[in-house]
Amino acid sequence: MKDWNYENEQWTQLPTYLKHLPLFTRNFDLTSLFFRMLWSFYLQQFVFKFYIRLRTTGQSFHDLYKQYPRLLIISNHSSHLDATSIAAAIPKRYWMFLYIAAAKDYFFSNPFFTFFSKHCLGAIPIDRKDRKGEAINLILRLLTKLDRIWLILFPEGTRSKDGKVHEFKRGVSIFAERTQTPILFLYLDGNMRLMPKGAKWAKPGVLTVHVGPVHPPGPIQEVYGNYKKWVLTINPNALSEELNEGAEDFHIPEDKSDNNTKD
Repeated sequence: MKDWNYENEQWTQLPTYLKHLPLFTRNFDLTSLFFRMLWSFYLQQFVFKFYIRLRTTGQSFHDLYKQYPRLLIISNHSSHLDATSIAAAIPKRYWMFLYIAAAKDYFFSNPFFTFFSKHCLGAIPIDRKDRKGEAINLILRLLTKLDRIWLILFPEGTRSKDGKVHEFKRGVSIFAERTQTPILFLYLDGNMRLMPKGAKWAKPGVLTVHVGPVHPPGPIQEVYGNYKKWVLTINPNALSEELNEGAEDFHIPEDKSDNNTKD
């Protein structure tokens, strides 16, 4: 598969009116807008309404949209349902600013997946074997250049086999601290039960998206520690025994970044 050059004008001068990540075009793309809206309707009005009953609790995405034009949205990760369930929980009017960090070797592995990832998910290709930092540089440019961006990240790096929350990679803190982008905590409950790692199809049932606090940019130990404390207020069994240590006294530092201004 073709490698992308992130150092040309396409990556350094990103216009804010783009409706999807401009992996293949610099222009306003009506095709992507059409497929994004079609996909959102299919997810929200069919899949996560009748087959999987999606519930959302916690903060309102409408209120978050008004206050935070740029956000890193992080969540636990144990299922291929995770990205789509988060997207389905977010009102489709905000999807033009929604992006997903996705594994390049899976979501861009063939022409069909590439088309779907580009037009329906707004996916950013993350090469898990990258040693040059190209994906990191691309995400930093997006968070710096775009006036509005909500980026979904799974800081564990890969799907959990046991459904428990595992240690975070430091990428989320790199993105947050270098661009002063706050971090929104989400917790998915039911994803492992409906579609565990290795399953080809999801089972019907209930999946709950818990929308938590917004954490200011900070080192990964702080972000990870406070995420664990918050998750335990929802599910006391979310962590393995060794990770439960030091996960008491839930407290989120005040967000003092300049990213939380209203339009």
